[in-house]
Amino acid sequence: MGRLAEMQRKLLEQMMGPEAMGVANANLVWSDDKVCRNFLCGTCPHTLFTNTKMDLGACPKSHTERLKTEFLAAREADAANPIFQRFQMEYESNIFAFVDECDRRIRTAQRRLEKTPEENAKTTNLMREIAEIELAIQGGTEKIETLGEQGKVEESMKEMAAIEALKSEKGEKERDLQQLTDTSGASGHQKLRVCDVCGAYLSVLDSDRRLADHFGGKMHLGYHELRNMLVKFREEREKRKAAPPPAGAPAGGAPPPEHRDRDRDRDRDRERERGYERHGSSRYECVLSVV
Repeated sequence: MGRLAEMQRKLLEQMMGPEAMGVANANLVWSDDKVCRNFLCGTCPHTLFTNTKMDLGACPKSHTERLKTEFLAAREADAANPIFQRFQMEYESNIFAFVDECDRRIRTAQRRLEKTPEENAKTTNLMREIAEIELAIQGGTEKIETLGEQGKVEESMKEMAAIEALKSEKGEKERDLQQLTDTSGASGHQKLRVCDVCGAYLSVLDSDRRLADHFGGKMHLGYHELRNMLVKFREEREKRKAAPPPAGAPAGGAPPPEHRDRDRDRDRDRERERGYERHGSSRYECVLSVV
């Protein structure tokens, strides 16, 4: 009960502000390390997954609307200040890392749904054994015909009993193979698949209502929002790259300090771009078509 009360208190702090709860220094400024920079720049993942399987708990840093208002006003008044670019880069990096971790879980879950090497070996062995039994049955049938032509009725009856036993064994192995095919991997008979937005398991046997509940659920929509943020970050970087150089830029020689800052930020963008490509940026570009 104590833990629940602590979580509720932190949630109230996020909604009302620490000052209103009487637990924070009213002189705290937006640039303080105790202030959540994700919250200042946009959305903190801690607030997206409350009461879901991915509940991160309350954010350990301050979410104060007063500080966010002051941050936005300061950024608007002095957008060229490197501190705002640094905060934005940190924000984008945090969101990217959070989504990348989700993608890692998705890849792991997808591998779990595949057959293990042991299951593959067992399937191959069963198929081989069934084929060998089928050949034995065919050989026995031909032998029965030969014995019948020779009038060896008693030996023919024994061979027929042996063939019936082979047919029974073949039926058992075919049932084992079918069961292995249906239940191999973690999917089991439910025929599971993995949601490529949030990583949750979905069954092909789920009703339309159950699927609608998933795609409209808080966890799925939270990851959908984060992926849309990555698309937006990418588009904004492309716009910055395509923007013409500022008026009065020198034709050659060392660039002025403000241009050096711009070039440094562009280099960071390139590094981030390579990170997107390594982790499959096409996934982020197509998320809007998922739901």
